[in-house]
Amino acid sequence: MKKNQKQGGIRTAAPRIAGYMKSQMGILIAALVLAALSAVLTIIGPDKIGRMATIMSDGLFTGIDLGAIAQVGIFLAVIYLLSALFGFTQHYIMSVVTLKMSYKMRGELSAKINRVPQKYFNTTSQGDILSRITNDVDTISSALNSSITTLVQAVVQFVGVTIIMFATSGRLALTAIGSSILGFVLMFFIVSRSRKYFRQQQQNLGDMNGHVEEMYSGHNIVRAYGATAQSKKEFDRINDNLYNSAWKSQFFSGMLMPLMGFVGNLGYVAVCIVGATLTMSGAIRFGTVIAFISYVKLFTNPLSQISQAVSSLMSAGAAGERVFGFLAEEEMPDDSGCTAHIDHVRGKVEFENVRFGYDADKPIIHDFSADIEPGQKVAIVGYTGAGKTTMVNLLMRFYELWSGQIKIDGVPVSEMRRSDVHAMFGMVLQDTWLFDGTYRENIAYGKPGVTDEQVEAACKLVGLDHYIKTLPKGYDTELNDRSSLSAGQRQLLTIARAMVENAPMIILDEATSSVDTRTEVLVQKAMDRLARGRTSFVIAHRLSTIRDADLILVMDKGDIVESGTHEQLLEKGGLYKELYTSQFENK
Repeated sequence: MKKNQKQGGIRTAAPRIAGYMKSQMGILIAALVLAALSAVLTIIGPDKIGRMATIMSDGLFTGIDLGAIAQVGIFLAVIYLLSALFGFTQHYIMSVVTLKMSYKMRGELSAKINRVPQKYFNTTSQGDILSRITNDVDTISSALNSSITTLVQAVVQFVGVTIIMFATSGRLALTAIGSSILGFVLMFFIVSRSRKYFRQQQQNLGDMNGHVEEMYSGHNIVRAYGATAQSKKEFDRINDNLYNSAWKSQFFSGMLMPLMGFVGNLGYVAVCIVGATLTMSGAIRFGTVIAFISYVKLFTNPLSQISQAVSSLMSAGAAGERVFGFLAEEEMPDDSGCTAHIDHVRGKVEFENVRFGYDADKPIIHDFSADIEPGQKVAIVGYTGAGKTTMVNLLMRFYELWSGQIKIDGVPVSEMRRSDVHAMFGMVLQDTWLFDGTYRENIAYGKPGVTDEQVEAACKLVGLDHYIKTLPKGYDTELNDRSSLSAGQRQLLTIARAMVENAPMIILDEATSSVDTRTEVLVQKAMDRLARGRTSFVIAHRLSTIRDADLILVMDKGDIVESGTHEQLLEKGGLYKELYTSQFENK
């Protein structure tokens, strides 16, 4: 699988993530201010609790001032209520902000898929791309939702408590801080060690999704070839890698909470011992010790929260590397400046010295030239790997030429928008593609405004109308992966889709390879009706389907070696005759 994410974690991902929140910056700042206020109000509490303890200790022999205690208690209730309200509000705001961010991010990823060149999908598994859109975006969203305000609260609380502790008692403050230094050192050590495991976890999760997607879509092949054990072995390998990286990242992350708990308890003990000594000597009052016990908790809790927030942000950084790595992938050249347009397509196609290859040092098409007149049925034949499908991909502008030109009605396709070029062709490929939806929706796919009569007429031409009408809901029957359609019926559906498209030119790439001989005759007649008056390109290994072609181009090693009609090529006795004879010599 292709590895394309850049290193750097949250430090490089943070500016990009912030860009997605730019439009929400005002409300985000409001959430951070509320988080800070919530922390400030929390800090005030221990001082008032210490005040209550002092009032009670002073009144043990003279009488406790219940009115003063009630006044302090009401004040505490108000600030804690406000703190909770501020906390709830900022959590709500952050949920909205992060969900909008993930919504926008998924939209950009979806748009990016349509802009990356076709070669990207040849080197990256579908499962890995899916993982970036789902798992990685979810990781970023959930991590930011829980970490940003927590980090702000923790920092404000940590700084505020430190200031108050020194203002209250410098010696107790140094005692509490001294006992926490060990926690600081260990926290930074753990964070630095665990960063790489979070990155590995996200990468291994993408590998897992890619493998599962491939095995699920090809499970029939896996079983047919007895590769179940091999598939399971590969799954176990990826699963082991995922387990090891996830275990290590979660182990280091999980160490932080008990570690900081230990540091907090150590602080309690130290403050109690030193505080008791200072109280006995009269240096501080009893209420100060009670307040400091609460301050120790408020001092160590932020350390735990900071460590957890940092762990979450490391996960977000690892996920961000993968998301932004995909968004940074090379895109197809911008065609917004291509203004050429053909109002009425006649269908004249010219290939002029076309040269192309998928790899920079391995040309497949060396010097291809051909002229196709409007309305001609052109067949492209040759051995596997000769470059037949590549020519169609270039004609559709799925790839850019190395050199040469392809013209439609005299206009180079490089001067037209890709969407305009695609709209000129109806395609039926060797691999059928159907989606969850009704038969009607599948046939009318990408063609708004198609009437029911047009859909049914296309199905009648290919011989599917009778079968569909026997279904419980006819054309409104749901079609999905569980539908018991044969490979031939699936192909017929895609042919009907091309008929409904009604494009000025047609491309058939092994369109009848999955149908039986009887169905082939039916489909061939339908395609003849469809191709009437249209330029059509037929790629076929079954040469019986192209004997009536107006022009047959014979390709070998990326070049046209022969051209002519069926009869003319047989008379030449060259490569075409060799191909034809090899198929029919036993008939």
